[in-house]
Amino acid sequence: MENFVKLYFSNGACSLSPHIVLCESGLPFELVRASTKTHALDDGTDYYTINPKGSVPLLELDNGERLSEGPAIVQYIADQAPDKHLAPANGTLERYRVQEWLNFITSELHKGYSPLFRPNTPEDYKVIAKEALNKKYAYVDGKLAGKHYLMGEHFSVADAYFFTVTNWAGRVGVDLSEFKNVAAFMARMMARPAVQAAMKAEGLI
Repeated sequence: MENFVKLYFSNGACSLSPHIVLCESGLPFELVRASTKTHALDDGTDYYTINPKGSVPLLELDNGERLSEGPAIVQYIADQAPDKHLAPANGTLERYRVQEWLNFITSELHKGYSPLFRPNTPEDYKVIAKEALNKKYAYVDGKLAGKHYLMGEHFSVADAYFFTVTNWAGRVGVDLSEFKNVAAFMARMMARPAVQAAMKAEGLI
């Protein structure tokens, strides 16, 4: 790993996922807040000049290289701290299983929440979006049966991402009360010191 990285984040956004993974990794990093509303840093810098996509997270290495997209970022971080076993080794079937989860979370859950955050989404469409999310959560709840984490007994980067997006449910009125395995997973994640550290740093607890 380089000497340190910068994580561009917005409080409580999907950037919480790599923030948690950085805390789990024990690697040195610096946080730089980028508002998702104004697309500016705290010092007034136009965030689009740093990330033309305008979205968080963005990881900046000390050599100036920048990496965007949460699923790619968390795997990069995991590979810089192999002793922490945050993701299975490259080339193993288990690694592709983690990627399978990351792809599912980003395309089916993360994007499923997007219309619920937009003020111009019609109310009747929000009902449809919530029903679709509930079907996806029913699938995950089944997969979590008898497991502590998505991959089994051990935490992986996919858990940080699943926790981050699922934490939005209460904010947008998605009722997950019927999913007992998901609830147990969320409680387990909340108890992790790295999750506590990241959430405290973002003012979420």
